[in-house]
Amino acid sequence: MDVTVDVTVVGAGPVGLVLAAELALSGATVRVIERLAEPAEAMKAGSINVPTAEALDRRGLLSAAEQVQREFLGRVGSFARKADDRQSGGSHQPGGGRRAPESRFTGHFAGMVLDADLVDWSDADLAAHTAVAGARIVPQRELEELLSHHVARLGIPVRRGVEVTALEDTGDGVLVGTTAGPVRTRWLVGCDGGRSTVRRLAGIDFPGTDPELTGRLALVDIADPEKLANGWAWSTQGAYRYGPQPGRVVTVEFDDAHAGLPHARLRPRGGAPMEPVTLDEVQTSLRRVSGTDVTLTALRGTAARWTDNARQAAAYRSGRVLLAGDAAHVHSPFGGQGLNLGVGDATNLGWKLGAVVAGWAPEGLLDTYDAERRPLGAWVLDWTRAQIGVLRGDAKSAALREVVADLLSTRDGTTYAVKKISGVDQRIDLPGDHPLIGGLVPDLWLRDGSRLVDHGHGGGFLLLDRTPDGAFVRLATAWTGRVSSVTDDHAGPTGVLVRPDGVVAWASDATDLAAVTGLESALHRWAGAPSSSREHIPVG
Repeated sequence: MDVTVDVTVVGAGPVGLVLAAELALSGATVRVIERLAEPAEAMKAGSINVPTAEALDRRGLLSAAEQVQREFLGRVGSFARKADDRQSGGSHQPGGGRRAPESRFTGHFAGMVLDADLVDWSDADLAAHTAVAGARIVPQRELEELLSHHVARLGIPVRRGVEVTALEDTGDGVLVGTTAGPVRTRWLVGCDGGRSTVRRLAGIDFPGTDPELTGRLALVDIADPEKLANGWAWSTQGAYRYGPQPGRVVTVEFDDAHAGLPHARLRPRGGAPMEPVTLDEVQTSLRRVSGTDVTLTALRGTAARWTDNARQAAAYRSGRVLLAGDAAHVHSPFGGQGLNLGVGDATNLGWKLGAVVAGWAPEGLLDTYDAERRPLGAWVLDWTRAQIGVLRGDAKSAALREVVADLLSTRDGTTYAVKKISGVDQRIDLPGDHPLIGGLVPDLWLRDGSRLVDHGHGGGFLLLDRTPDGAFVRLATAWTGRVSSVTDDHAGPTGVLVRPDGVVAWASDATDLAAVTGLESALHRWAGAPSSSREHIPVG
């Protein structure tokens, strides 16, 4: 296995697969190695946010994700209707009532389901990102399968059953010891989870807050489901959720006896396998938090155990070793932010590392990866910590929960929470005063009925030019091979430059010299020196 490649990605979960694909589209040679011999069967994330869905959309995977959502809703629809018939008015969500699974996807905050009827869907951020609405309910297992096919089509090798044992940064590359023999690589990226071996071997600290709860997630057969409330419910012992699919149960317990358990996506110290979650463990936990004698008769698939351990790597890069996903940050799964945060890491890092490998960008570009992703990671940790404070079973937290529930029963409160959970308002601080700059590219429709992102499935930068004389396109020809240009005369901004990760690097409503100068500056900043022999293309 002693073969030199540009980048070795450790971890074949969604983050590692997205990263590998983005690198390959940038022209880098990539391989993926994974400790597990087979994909994990444990239940994990059940949905994705807008930035993740749009990342799939940018690579031509939207229709596949939409098919996953249709199939999932087909499975859970009858269950949700039966639950509504069985229980009335007790979904434990602000505003009361119960939403059908076909309703607009909103999510929850600390188990308080957000009422779609209270959301201001005309909000500018929400209204600008609706094209992926049919691809939000994509469970992690199906997402991994979708991404595995994507990676295979790109010809990226994935070696399973291979564990990292050592690494040495030689300055011009990394020598990696593995259970399959040594690996030589120019760059190494750890996407190997919260107990990341890559992070530990690279000597990167992982500060944060210790866990105080234990959660369990399982798919079970239930002899007497009528004893359980549909949706989230709280007690002095913790909280639980039944649904939204048949047999899915989640329990949360604030119990010191369990506080030391490792994070669901982690292995205990020393690398020993975690003790599997048994049917009896899930039943005992569910009985404690529900206050019922509900009986579980079978465990379907592999259950998961997790905590609210919240940590963020002291650095996302050390020399030629980088971290992404859970290797860079861990937290409780409330709000489903972890998977999405990791995919965002991968899309941000992928094109930048690919540019450095290709030689058209200096290594300094990699500094923007930590600078841009760290603040969002820190916010997600605090967003999940806040939900722990609301979830506790003590009287003070119960009082706080009532206050938060009141806020989430208002139009402004619900809209705020949905925007945060969906990720539509994520921004990066970039130069320029146009409102699009620094945000994710919206649904920019073109005259022919397509969207701008439909023209960028192969990666690279996208430039929209709506000038009457094609001034922006003429300028961008100096970056041929890195920038794909699209001309259009539809209403909207006259020019938009989109980075490969979907972030708007420049935009303008004008066609004057200042607009051209701004575009040229953004191209130099993000797309490197011009690929043609001329440093500047005349525009007038």
